Amino acid sequence: MTRRSTAILTNPLHSEPTLTPSGNPLSVAPMMDRTDRHFRYFMRQITRRTLLYTEMVTSAAILHGDKEHLLGFSPEEKPLALQVGGDNPQELAECARIAEDMGYDEINLNVGCPSSRVQDGNFGACLMAQPERVAKAVEAMIEAVNIPVTVKHRIGIDDRDRYEDMVNFVRIVSDAGCQRFTVHARKAWLQGLSPKENRDIPPLRYGDVHRLKQEFPHLFVEINGGFTNLEQVKEQLKLVDAVMIGRAAYDNPYLFATADSEIYGEEGTPLTRHEVAEEMCSYIDRWVAKGLKLNKITRHMLQLFSGQPGSRAWKRILTEKSCIPGAGAEVVREALVKVSQSMAVVSVS
Repeated sequence: MTRRSTAILTNPLHSEPTLTPSGNPLSVAPMMDRTDRHFRYFMRQITRRTLLYTEMVTSAAILHGDKEHLLGFSPEEKPLALQVGGDNPQELAECARIAEDMGYDEINLNVGCPSSRVQDGNFGACLMAQPERVAKAVEAMIEAVNIPVTVKHRIGIDDRDRYEDMVNFVRIVSDAGCQRFTVHARKAWLQGLSPKENRDIPPLRYGDVHRLKQEFPHLFVEINGGFTNLEQVKEQLKLVDAVMIGRAAYDNPYLFATADSEIYGEEGTPLTRHEVAEEMCSYIDRWVAKGLKLNKITRHMLQLFSGQPGSRAWKRILTEKSCIPGAGAEVVREALVKVSQSMAVVSVS
């Protein structure tokens, strides 16, 4: 079924080949309750090259929890980065070793999440006020592993939102060895705004991220925040090294269908939406046979036909029938029939 080329070619938007995750020009943001292993496997049917992330996992959970449940992944999901939350250098170094041993391509430290629960644990965006602590954590992680150690952060927090504040943070952390920074181009209000409001209310300041790249040309700077299509990505890649897409990747995953050709210069025809769904059926059968409920997988597939004829029927069937005990890939196939019927009606009319 798969018709895509497996060759690694030169990225047409950069002068050198993109061969490693740390140099990847496009990524899907880590999103809680979204970017689990089933969503990532689904996304791999759409794009092979885009860097994918886990949900954020705390260092305590990694060290004391069920590692296979929390960190397990299929080889097809690579290139894959683990995002971790924490502030203890020794614990984070051990997490980095675990990630490397399990086969992750990169480990990313979360310095951007503004939730109160994360603040109570002294990690996430509040760490932007403690760049030296972040630097110590990064240094310990880099010494522990050979895979890239990266940082995702905001442009600022609360009243520490001047461009100079971000520069101070990046300078101190980069001096500790971090070479890749993913910058969410909004500040975070740690008091007064919810995590959801922090994704929308603070204004986007792309210019600060562009300036950061200009003043730190030796660093790999990725921009995040508000991007919804590949045309925007290509425009940003003229000014920064990489672009991260978050909610749009979940709300319209098929926007990545041409990423491998447009961003990475690969030849080959992407799978159609129908083919993507068909490719998921054998994966679904394997997991349902292990006892997983179908909706744990299909909930990530609801937006596959976003904006297309039959999208409503697709979502209705998956939502209603994926909860039935013992349901499997036949539900997906039934929904595909409804989509095809809707498309046939549109084409006739």
